[in-house]
Amino acid sequence: MQKSSSIDNDLLDVEYVEEDTQKDKFLTFRLGEEEYGLEIRNVIEIIGIQRVTDLPDTPKYVRGVINLRGKVVPVIDVRLRFGMAEKEYNERTCIVVVNLNEMLVGLIVDSVSEVIDIPAGDIETPPTMKKSAKNHFLSGLGKVGDTVKILLDLDQLVQGEDIEQILEVANV
Repeated sequence: MQKSSSIDNDLLDVEYVEEDTQKDKFLTFRLGEEEYGLEIRNVIEIIGIQRVTDLPDTPKYVRGVINLRGKVVPVIDVRLRFGMAEKEYNERTCIVVVNLNEMLVGLIVDSVSEVIDIPAGDIETPPTMKKSAKNHFLSGLGKVGDTVKILLDLDQLVQGEDIEQILEVANV
């Protein structure tokens, strides 16, 4: 009796698709009473507030630069970027280090909350209103239970003439 070994040809046609484990995940943080979110794929790390070296001739929301393991990283106070009142830093204040187009930038926030899933179907386009400082940075509004998370467009938040100027000054 001869054993026949056959391979199921249907198995050979299976395509392996790499799962995107960061899809629909957002790091949420607080500024005042509001909760905001950033796509987790852009977040490198979260560090406690530390000494920031001032840079001359930069906008008020640019706090300066930090040395992060030998790399000079510009730091932006998101409250000030949004035109909110300045707040004294405390033990909950964090710097969220993000990567945008191979550039590291630190974002100072009041506190970090959690990483949450917000499926694309639960994200609505922000209402079209006169562009205010905060509205300009919105990418969407995420519905989570009975709350709404304000999702930020990192490109709009971090890019622009001011940021390019900072990078030149800091020689990043």
